[in-house]
Amino acid sequence: MSGETNSVSIVTQTSVRPESAEAFAQWQGGTSAVISGFPGFIEQRLMPPHPPLQVDWVILQRFVSLAHAKGWLASSERQARIVGAAPMLVGRDDVHIVTDAASAARTAPASAVISTRVKPGMEDAYRKWEQKVAAAQSKAPGLQGYRFEPAVPGVQEDFVAILRFDGDANLQAWLDSPQRRQLIEEAAPLTAEFHTRTVQSGFEQWFRDATPEGAPPPAAWKMNMIVLLTLYPTVFLWGLFVGTPFLGRVLHLDFPVALFIGNVFSVLLTARLVPWTANRLGWWLSPPPERRASVDRQGAALLIAAFAVMILVFWKLL
Repeated sequence: MSGETNSVSIVTQTSVRPESAEAFAQWQGGTSAVISGFPGFIEQRLMPPHPPLQVDWVILQRFVSLAHAKGWLASSERQARIVGAAPMLVGRDDVHIVTDAASAARTAPASAVISTRVKPGMEDAYRKWEQKVAAAQSKAPGLQGYRFEPAVPGVQEDFVAILRFDGDANLQAWLDSPQRRQLIEEAAPLTAEFHTRTVQSGFEQWFRDATPEGAPPPAAWKMNMIVLLTLYPTVFLWGLFVGTPFLGRVLHLDFPVALFIGNVFSVLLTARLVPWTANRLGWWLSPPPERRASVDRQGAALLIAAFAVMILVFWKLL
């Protein structure tokens, strides 16, 4: 039972040509036979499209550990299966690695968007190289998923890859790794332009001091609750004591101008209040794994109570 507690799932979304749906289902049956003998494999589920809510095929593959899941992603057996499916697909390859515990709800805090302009006539060779990169990066520490979008003539001229990691350090380690640099050099004859842009979740920079070194950033819903906890009273009190009586009635500023000034003040003050608040709620943002569920409930209840008190107090102020 302990193995299943730490199990992970590979969730793959792929778009299949309508005329190839039956062939793809048969191909997936062959993949099931291959993966069933792979070390650490638990189960596989195949979910066909159900338009309009679900337009892609979804394949869920469970493994006893992250190491086993990455082993399958990087395996020659999987690469061979992907080559066989290529003619049936529209082109999107969206792969997520998620834990089956509560931490699966975390969003990837660090991502890289890589856009590549491929030389005319080199598209097939680039796709083969792309599969090689996918296998290599599947072994990178901290990888949470990746997605490839092919070029669409007249709409999107670049091939786009989106990599998701558990933090800046692991993302940068992969981007700077000798293995990746060698792969980029191999692709040089195939590409005309190459750009990499790193992306982070919106509020993460405000929570760095409250996160233990080496630990992943807090869950997005926790960061959102703390931002709301500081932003709501800031906006209300500014509007009650400054915006309406001074900017509106004394200076007679138009509403769009007064609103802009209020937003500038709110952003500047929130940037100071959020880190201060996060440091005092560090016990809730990054609890020990064995106590996460109970601590999450306690912290959420505390913040909900704080919201209720503020609403009551501000109601009476009006």
